[in-house]
Amino acid sequence: MAVYTDVGFDEADALVQRLGLGALRQLDGIQGGIENTNYFATTDQGAYVLTLFERLGPEQLPYYLCLMKHLAAHGIPVPEPVADPTVTPAKATGLERPADAPCELVHVVAGKPAAVVQRLSGRSELAPGAAHCAELGRWLARMHLAGRDFDRVQPNLRGLAWWNDTAPVVLPHLDESQAALLRGELAYQNHVAESSAYAALPRGPVHADLFRDNAMFDTTAGSEQPRLSGVFDFYFAGTDTWLFDLAVCLNDWAVDLPTGTHDPLRADALLAAYMAVRPLTGAERALLPAMLRAAALRFWISRLWDFHLPREASMLKAHDPTHFERVLRERARQPLAAPSPSATAPVAA
Repeated sequence: MAVYTDVGFDEADALVQRLGLGALRQLDGIQGGIENTNYFATTDQGAYVLTLFERLGPEQLPYYLCLMKHLAAHGIPVPEPVADPTVTPAKATGLERPADAPCELVHVVAGKPAAVVQRLSGRSELAPGAAHCAELGRWLARMHLAGRDFDRVQPNLRGLAWWNDTAPVVLPHLDESQAALLRGELAYQNHVAESSAYAALPRGPVHADLFRDNAMFDTTAGSEQPRLSGVFDFYFAGTDTWLFDLAVCLNDWAVDLPTGTHDPLRADALLAAYMAVRPLTGAERALLPAMLRAAALRFWISRLWDFHLPREASMLKAHDPTHFERVLRERARQPLAAPSPSATAPVAA
């Protein structure tokens, strides 16, 4: 969410007025993240986020934006994209919509494909406790179930194929120990992906980037229990295993950031809440340790790429790749097993 493309106030104002959102009052660039240009856009009718996509083309965006629209329609708290009333929505043909059909959720700003979504209330919790993790676990399971009838399919663009393609690019920047770790783990993940157990994993739309800074919490006055008000930044979403999505969350919400070590209290809360809504299958329980390693590898590779081969931006803060190297080593050293269904305490959905 760095600012790569400057957006003029008048151009942003013209867009929000065309979308029926009122007159623009304030436009502020958002610092953080590294993929897209983002602005807070405040109008006389509400608060929104304007995103300009720097890497994704307009043909890729309908998957992400329609997924968000689909989840919002199913009662999952996400920032709902705003449609352009001058564009006719694509009609479904059979079970899937045409891949190249016009999408009323994709706009153009400063020559870039763009989207406008509702701004969520609350704030991110960067030091989550067990209660925050339980809220996140419930949300994730509900999101997976709600996505079962989503009618678009797109692979996870940062999945195994991308890891295989990107690893040779970052290897020259690593020392001998790091290079050995990367090569060995990549070989292991390719082996896992060819197994029958992996083929049996349930699949569907996944967020694939649900870090603690991509969720918002409200705390009701007089209550100490946090309430998850929504999850945003779906622009790494794709069709993948639900277990991988769960592993991404565990590797951020349930680890100690300075050391990368596992936090059992937060992990148990997240897993119990998730499994109370959607119990894990036998194949998922068996492959949880492998997917935790896969999720750590994915973000180690992407952070190495962003750190050593950065793009220019007016607001840019690259993440330290060393963190996920530590997480990967910890996950390989101390595998985490899923709790048995009988040991999972009931958690209200």
